[in-house]
This record gives sequence, C-alpha cells and structure tokens, in this order.
Amino acid sequence: RIARELGVARRDVGYAGLKDARAVTRQWMSIEHVDPARFAAVNIPRIRILATARHTNKLKPGHLAGNRFIIRLRNLDRPPAEAAALAERIMDVLVRRGVPNYFGQQRFGNRNDTHLLGRAICSEDVDEFFDIFLGRPSPEESARVEAARTLYEAGDYEKALGAWPANCADQRRALRALIKANGNRARAFKSVDKHLRGFFVSAFQSSLFNQCLAVRMPRIDTLLNGDMACKHINGACFTVIDAAVEQPRCDAFEISPTGPLLGHRMYRLTGPAGDIENPILEAAGLTDNHLTTMQRFGGRGGRRTLRFQPRNAALATPVDARGPCLELQFELDAGCYATGVVREITKSN
Repeated sequence: RIARELGVARRDVGYAGLKDARAVTRQWMSIEHVDPARFAAVNIPRIRILATARHTNKLKPGHLAGNRFIIRLRNLDRPPAEAAALAERIMDVLVRRGVPNYFGQQRFGNRNDTHLLGRAICSEDVDEFFDIFLGRPSPEESARVEAARTLYEAGDYEKALGAWPANCADQRRALRALIKANGNRARAFKSVDKHLRGFFVSAFQSSLFNQCLAVRMPRIDTLLNGDMACKHINGACFTVIDAAVEQPRCDAFEISPTGPLLGHRMYRLTGPAGDIENPILEAAGLTDNHLTTMQRFGGRGGRRTLRFQPRNAALATPVDARGPCLELQFELDAGCYATGVVREITKSN
C-alpha cells in the first residue's frame, strides 16, 4: 500500500521484519529515492507516519534487533490485582529459567498444514503439495473455501478457480497455473511464489524444532553432554563436553541449549543430547537430496535456542474504554514469539 501510494516499486520498500496483522504496530521502513517530506505527507487509511530520517542503507529481513510488546489480556478469571500478582510470579520464573522458544501457531496457518506443505516441497512431491494446498476440504473453513477444495478434488479446476474467494490469491494463482499447464503439476509448481514456498519449507523446519523442544521440556535450562550451546551475547555456538562445568553459565542465562533447524548447515548432536534429538530427525526420513531441495528455498539449516528471556518485563492493571485488563510489557529478541510468553502467563494452549 505504501509503495502504491508513493508510486514506487514494491522492491524499493524495505523492512526488517513482519509484524502481527491483528495489532497496533510500529516499525521503521526504508524507501529508496523518495523525499522524506513527500513520505511524511502521505495519507493512507490505518497508517500513520511518526517520523522520517535519511539513511544510507536499505532495511532487510535479518536487520531486526528485537521487538517491544504491550499486550492487554481481558476476560480475566479473577480480580485484576490477583491476576497481576500471579502473573508476576510466573514472569519471574520465565525471566530466570526462560520461555520455551516454540515457533508460534501462526507459523503453521489456520489449517495447521504449512509444515506439511513444506515437507511435500522438500520431498519433491508435487501431487501432495497441490492436494494439500488446493484440496482436502474441511468443514472448519468457510463454505465457499470448502466448496472450492471439493471442486479441485473432483478435478474441475475451472469451477474451483471461480469458487475460491478473491482474497485467496495464492490458491487462485496456483489453480491458474494448473489450468495453463493442462494439469501438469510439476510445471505448475514452478509458478508458485518462491517466497511462499520458502515460508512452507521454514514451517517444516519449525515443526521439527518444536517436536525436539517438546521432548526437552521442562528442563530447557539444563545442559546435557553433546548439546550445542549458544552464547546469547553473540550467537556463537559450541559443543558441550562437560555439562556440569558449563551449567553455571546456563543458570546465569549466558548460554542455552539449542534445537535443530534442519538443513545442510545444521550441526547434529552427539552423546545424551543426540540420543534425544536425532531419532526425531531420522523419523522425518529426509535424504541429502531432500536437504538440497530445502536449501533452494532458503532452508540452509542451523541451530535455535530452546529458550528465550523476556527483557524489561512489567505488569499493570489499567482500566480503559473496554474495562479492566492485565497489561504485559516486555522485549524479545528477533524470531521469538510473544504468544509463547502469553501462553505461559495464561497457561493456555
């Protein structure tokens, strides 16, 4: 919307990370070859320009240092003061021991299938990809989407295209590609947006990470021999030879154990830590060829800490136009999900 308003190409607009769609968000963006005064004067509904400045570099994904969150919880099951006291005790534990660094549910989509799409891509199974992406109707979706998926499964691509809602642009584009390719799925797959394919591959990596994290719960603040530990100050990793020697640094939140992001650059664990993690990765049944396919879509692999630490945490019990609430404030490193903190505070899934 910003690029369209300013009459520039979308690629000229840079940002360091995506924000929650259902939130009031604030972030810096870079726009090339546009006078700051012109940018400050734009009038776009639901977008407000707070400040402008000149800079020599374009913002890109990966430049984000972190995010600051203010979250208000409503419909409390106890008086706000009591809820705040309980939340404060929980937050103290989270700051001391860490929040489980799960990838949030938003990574896996409304149908909880983005990781399955990613697995199909890595396995080069285009039939499975299109069947998940365009078929397999569910009564939990809108009647129109369910009808579109049913038509796809019946092989009526033309009618399915007409049934898909206009806001389902990716599915409609995939169907058009299938129709143009006379049903040749391998050829049609090449028309699926590369960034979207990369997102699906990332979701598959995320699913495997979450599985490995789940089996380490609740001792995510405990090192094991063979772990790959990460230094929080700079992201450097090293193999844990003697867990007892390194544990004090883990207790001080200087280092943390890590989980896998599957790919060629992922370091496999050994020893007791590997005995826990490696069976999950082996069950995925991926070969080196699959990992090469994964790498084509950005899935290079690596390690991710099993926990993260909220910073500058604070709680309040304000009363606004919608009534009393519990307000949480905290800062997180890039890539960490605020929903993880909320889940622990509310004890919800």
